[in-house]
Amino acid sequence: MTTALIYLVVMLLVAAVVFLLAAVVFGRGEELAPLPPGSSPTRLPAEDITGDDLQDVRFQLVLRGYKMSEVDWVLRRLGVEIDELRTRVAELEQRRPEREAEREAERETAPESAQ
Repeated sequence: MTTALIYLVVMLLVAAVVFLLAAVVFGRGEELAPLPPGSSPTRLPAEDITGDDLQDVRFQLVLRGYKMSEVDWVLRRLGVEIDELRTRVAELEQRRPEREAEREAERETAPESAQ
């Protein structure tokens, strides 16, 4: 029984020495300064959001998961960007018949001017 107790104490001492040695050699790790209140590590470009930008988005983790204000901000930005793109597409689609009519008129006048 005494041998087992001595064996256990020696193992605990060896484990403590190894732990302390590793803590001294490797340190406590990198400590980052806290973010100022109201700031966020979440970043998106000011315009022209791409799929790669979305894949690179990282949200700050808090007790309940992601920080809801950051997620809401990203979703609002993406919603605005999508609305702007859809408006632009609609404008271009409205101009399409006019452009086709202009091209058709140019084709009709081109053979006449060649003669």
